[in-house]
Amino acid sequence: MKRSLIITVAGTATRFNKDLTKETLKCLYYEESPENCLLCQIIKNSGSFDQYVVVGGYLYDDLVSFAKKNLSYLGEKLSLVYNPHFRDYGSGYSLNVGIKALNENIEEVVFAEGDLFFDKESMASVADSENSVLTTNHEAILSNKAVALYIDVNDHPKYIYDTSHKYLQINEPFKAIYNSGQIWKFSDAAMLRNIVESLNEKEQQGTNLIIVQKYFDAFTGKVDAKPMKVWFNCNTVFDYRKVLEIIQDENNK
Repeated sequence: MKRSLIITVAGTATRFNKDLTKETLKCLYYEESPENCLLCQIIKNSGSFDQYVVVGGYLYDDLVSFAKKNLSYLGEKLSLVYNPHFRDYGSGYSLNVGIKALNENIEEVVFAEGDLFFDKESMASVADSENSVLTTNHEAILSNKAVALYIDVNDHPKYIYDTSHKYLQINEPFKAIYNSGQIWKFSDAAMLRNIVESLNEKEQQGTNLIIVQKYFDAFTGKVDAKPMKVWFNCNTVFDYRKVLEIIQDENNK
């Protein structure tokens, strides 16, 4: 099976840049060495794919320059894609253009948001699954940062997220609730492509959860739920420095 990894890094990273004196693309920020940046770590810890699609927008020229210098080893497997609506549309448009950039022979897709850090073992369990995959993490569900995953009374997965980072609300009974790992595997790339093609204008302007939700609502195959053992969402430089400690420990082994 030919598979692709989509990583979305188009956002302006307002919260992250509050800690810096120079505007920086969050996924490229590093201390000590470029290989310590989130983008390099995501690619390193994700294993082998037939195509790597990185969707940028904010400071796109910086992404292109960084890729030429530090990701050249991926060769033709790397596809850089520009999201022209990174400021006025939601995160879903980055996933939208990423899916449209998939090679024709791609049959499976793993999608990871570009401000994450995770361990190789957990990601391997996602990528190597024969099924579509939802992921969870160990952190508390906080309305100012979490993407909440809950299971409704019909055992269907549902997602909620507040783009204003204020409050979360579930308006129906549910069986369980988790903090999403913000990584998904779509084992049916053809279905994923069809969903993107069917989006109306309003849906295209929304978050990536619209595409994710539509896929899992329509998918009739088996779905695995995978916990991420090591997982961080780097909203701030302080978050990144916690990740850097883990990277340094790994490098010193």
